[in-house]
Amino acid sequence: MTGAAPTPERFVAPVLKAAEGIVHGFFGRRGGVSIGLYASLNCGPGSDDLPRHVATNRSQTMAEIGMPAGTLRTLYQVHGKTVVRINGTEPKDFHPQADSMVTVTPGVALGILTADCVPVLLADPAARVIAAAHAGWKGARAGVIEATLDEMVVLGARRHQIIAAIGPAISADSYEVGQDFPALFLSNDPRSDKFFRPSPQSGHTYFDLVGFVTQSLKQAKIGVVEGIHLDTYADVDRFFSYRRSTHLGEPDYGRQLSVIAIPG
Repeated sequence: MTGAAPTPERFVAPVLKAAEGIVHGFFGRRGGVSIGLYASLNCGPGSDDLPRHVATNRSQTMAEIGMPAGTLRTLYQVHGKTVVRINGTEPKDFHPQADSMVTVTPGVALGILTADCVPVLLADPAARVIAAAHAGWKGARAGVIEATLDEMVVLGARRHQIIAAIGPAISADSYEVGQDFPALFLSNDPRSDKFFRPSPQSGHTYFDLVGFVTQSLKQAKIGVVEGIHLDTYADVDRFFSYRRSTHLGEPDYGRQLSVIAIPG
């Protein structure tokens, strides 16, 4: 490539933007150096993209929020509810199997990778505690949101002071599931039926994953919950989508990065 590097497209949540001493960004697929299926801001090392392109893309997202590339921490996400504490001294190859991170350490950036699942960035600005969670349907059902909030409280956060921003994710209009799927949620809580509505396709229904995650946050009685309300499946130009790639028969897909930090 020649010329200036493209600027990553960044989405911000007003509730976090207004929080003193916190930086964050929900990044889409625009503004990177990757090509083909991964065009262009693919930040997922788990993809088959060229590692040097992924590294450059991750560096550019960090520059956009004013943080050094080496401060970014990401996980080997497994659709569970495990939460890990980050203190900034982790080795370079640190990628634990988990779906959420918390820290009180300035100068560390917590990053979540998604391609339809729900990224949630959280902060208690007064207590200087931040977190980033990855909530697919399995993790959301298992309690990754609740586990993240519990760990934040252990580190000094107070629930009524916690603010949460929900990033771009697949919307209910794009998330069609089979007839056996709702029972997985209704068996835990019959009131979950409000997150399902019939599909025109016989034997199918639409699932509101973002709504389910939003409810989990609100039921935990935190201070503020705010959503970006952008559909990763429907917006081809702006976001990667695992489900869309599957429907198109593509062999792989990129991942977008959501990140939060307390600058050092």
